[in-house]
Amino acid sequence: MVSRAWCRPLCAGAPRCLPGWGSAAFSSRSPSSSTSDEILKEKRAQIMSRGLPKQKPIEGVKQVLAFASGKGGVGKSTTAENLMRPLKNYGIACMSMGFLIEESAPVVWRGLMVMSAVEKLLRQVDWGQLDYLVIDMPPGTGDVHLSVSQNIPVTGAVIVSTPQDIALLDARKGAEMFRKVHVPSREGTPGLGIKFADHFWKRCRARTRVLGLVQNMSVFQCPKCKHETHIFGANGVRDLAKTLGLDVLGDVPLHLHIRETCDAGQPIVVSQPQSDMAKAYLRIANEIVKRLPPTPA
Repeated sequence: MVSRAWCRPLCAGAPRCLPGWGSAAFSSRSPSSSTSDEILKEKRAQIMSRGLPKQKPIEGVKQVLAFASGKGGVGKSTTAENLMRPLKNYGIACMSMGFLIEESAPVVWRGLMVMSAVEKLLRQVDWGQLDYLVIDMPPGTGDVHLSVSQNIPVTGAVIVSTPQDIALLDARKGAEMFRKVHVPSREGTPGLGIKFADHFWKRCRARTRVLGLVQNMSVFQCPKCKHETHIFGANGVRDLAKTLGLDVLGDVPLHLHIRETCDAGQPIVVSQPQSDMAKAYLRIANEIVKRLPPTPA
């Protein structure tokens, strides 16, 4: 049986931007001034790159998937759990900062403490041999996201959102964040002509590690009359996916049983595996696996 695990870090502040690609062609300044600027940009890029951590794989883990959303409360954690059987009773490893503190205690930590905690969750937990490690990222685009992306090779990211406009704005930021930390930006590289820089940027974006979007709470069906209502709007995630050039991995309905089973510690894919809700999660899992590279031997 394929082994998987779930890791949930905590929230933090805002990320830093990484140096990247750009163009110095068609400058109106003198050749000597342009050359000096190019040298300064190159030195700055070298200095900044020295301060970045080197990515190190997690021993025993073949592929890492990050489940993210710009906005909290859109069902990201529920989606991450229903790609696996997360309870110890089912033989699945799960680690969260919530296990290490009092239930009502807030986590008020600065960036360095957050990054240290992420490192411990990733490397000082006995994950064993895993085909996939699913990381339930905190909302936003903060230190945790940057630390995870810079310290381990993340195979792919999945963006979860509900269809309403406010959630879609944050979901877009989440998708662009992963593109920026994995793909060079257009700014700051000397010596490239505009046409070449544009062509290179398009090729980089085509190789983005964002696997696609999940539209959660897409529709509510009345249990009595079976009438369907799009409480949060219809097809908002699909429209965003078209704008970003990404795939929609699937839709999950808004259903009472999903909330009840997750609160009870028995996700819908375990407690009601033949239900339409469970099948929706399983279809999403299949779509994700189809977009991943072959699992390393």
